Amino acid sequence: MPNFRTFVLAVAAALLVASSAQAATLDDVKSRGVLRCGVGVGVPGFTFPDSQGVYRGFDIDFCHAIAAAVLGDASKVQTLPIEPRDVFPRLTTGAVDVLTHRLTWTYNRDNGGGVEFIGTYFYDGQGFIVPKSLNVTHLAQLKGANICVSQATTTELNIADYFKAHQMQYQIVTFNGPDVAREAYNQGRCDSFSNDRSALAANRLILTKPDDHLVLPEMISKEPIGPVVRQGDQQWSHVVKWVLYATISAEELGLTQANVEDMRQNSQNPEVKRLLGVGDDLGQKMGLSKDWAFDAIKQVGNYGEIFERNVGTKSPLGLARGTNALWKDGGLMFAPPFR
Repeated sequence: MPNFRTFVLAVAAALLVASSAQAATLDDVKSRGVLRCGVGVGVPGFTFPDSQGVYRGFDIDFCHAIAAAVLGDASKVQTLPIEPRDVFPRLTTGAVDVLTHRLTWTYNRDNGGGVEFIGTYFYDGQGFIVPKSLNVTHLAQLKGANICVSQATTTELNIADYFKAHQMQYQIVTFNGPDVAREAYNQGRCDSFSNDRSALAANRLILTKPDDHLVLPEMISKEPIGPVVRQGDQQWSHVVKWVLYATISAEELGLTQANVEDMRQNSQNPEVKRLLGVGDDLGQKMGLSKDWAFDAIKQVGNYGEIFERNVGTKSPLGLARGTNALWKDGGLMFAPPFR
């Protein structure tokens, strides 16, 4: 058994290491002047390159919101597309600062893998797309089907659970990444392609003949999706978490890109004033400026604006808010109070 002096020194060393680890990512991002964001590969509406090769979409906008809050400039983002099997190693080794990769929050991923899910910014569920020529309108009719999926995802595991529980035969055909799996389906190599329903809606648009395909009505899983950071960096975890909550609270409070400057000057709502750094300085507790939330909202928008311009009913995807509506509108989006 070590003596007391040795024990004290060991505890002090551990606390020093923990303290330095907690601040490491925020300090690195500020020093570098750029946020490195690991994202998915080619999902229209969520993460896709435009005609200039610049990545845009719902997931990308949350990278920009974090950059605006931390660096004061939403453009200071380096987007790094990563295949699903490589995402966690890239994060844990420090190649990226945060993942906004459409990763499902699960027990095993959140425990023991060195990563931390910090919230949900999109509620989804796994579905299936089929050619209309199969005359399949419900999942029960897919008995014996070949199903294309991306390897190293929860998609394959969910299919195994569902088909076993319903005593349905099937054959999985795995590919390295969703783009390859989708293209294999597009070429007729599988009877169906399975992914989150939002991703299926996006991928349907880039099939050779989109109107020849049908997304089945059933969902076989819960898919809470959100940003992921390295475990053990509490300060950075708080930063990413509260940037997400700031976009949700902004929508709740009626703050938009267009009116946030006026609201900062004229609103008498105490929570609006706290969020926007008027009087109270909430940013100092996270190592950010008092304008961190204002900058994110002004430069990127509130949650509703991010949703609507990328994947909402007026976008090519045409997704309804559904469970991604605010809690007061019957959805699941809810932010803790800023006080």
